Amino acid sequence: MTSTDASAETVTRDYPSIDDVSVSLTDGVLAVTLNRPDSLNSLNRDMLDAVADAMEVAATDPAVRVVRLGGAGRGFSSGAGISEEDQNAKGHDAAAVLDAANRAVAAIVALPKPVVAVVHGPAAGVGVSLALACDIVLASDQAFFLLAFTKIGLMPDGGASALVAAAIGRIRAMRLALLADRLTATDAYDWGLISAVYPADEFDAAVDKVLAKLRNGPAVALRKTKQAINEATLTELDDAIAREREGQLELLVANDFREGAQAFQQNRRPEFTDQ
Repeated sequence: MTSTDASAETVTRDYPSIDDVSVSLTDGVLAVTLNRPDSLNSLNRDMLDAVADAMEVAATDPAVRVVRLGGAGRGFSSGAGISEEDQNAKGHDAAAVLDAANRAVAAIVALPKPVVAVVHGPAAGVGVSLALACDIVLASDQAFFLLAFTKIGLMPDGGASALVAAAIGRIRAMRLALLADRLTATDAYDWGLISAVYPADEFDAAVDKVLAKLRNGPAVALRKTKQAINEATLTELDDAIAREREGQLELLVANDFREGAQAFQQNRRPEFTDQ
């Protein structure tokens, strides 16, 4: 998909588009939308690469003032796909999916422009990582957040071990990650995990106001502010991603993950046996 010219003097870039991720640029707002609604926008390698590609192109596109990252349908993202279709897809490579997720998160954090996560429904697994990598996280009161990894014998990835702890501290991060409890948007706001929560019928208008404020704000000041806060609070992100990658690659070939994935597909309680 090709972005539109913001002015006669603005040089815009071409944004790659795939069926499951739509990208459009309007009035300085780059909208990147996960578009696999039938699976609550479950993520595969191509989708994560498309998100990273969009962020990396936007970094050098003067027409982009702010990026909106959202999901189509009922939710933001249910995380990396673990359905039988996803696991058996041609060319499926769990390590490559993990690397693509890490690349997408890194691209969001590094983007020298504000990125707003628009979470109107469920955000789970690495979907939480994508949302929390953004600079502003806006949620509908119908949204919730779920680090569901341990439910299937995995550990948080996509930098979640650093992103969550940086926002809400060690003890609450442990609770979310170890117990895999669902956190409502209201509680997520009270805990400091997200920026704001709005009633569902007011959500779109509230999002538009935030995007307009950032779009019309001082670009250089916003860039330097984002960089300063990230460098002060996300000092462990690179190391966290490396630790998560090492641990997750071990877990992905373990018996507990095979059992967890099968139990998820069969809609039953898993029986974990690894020690």
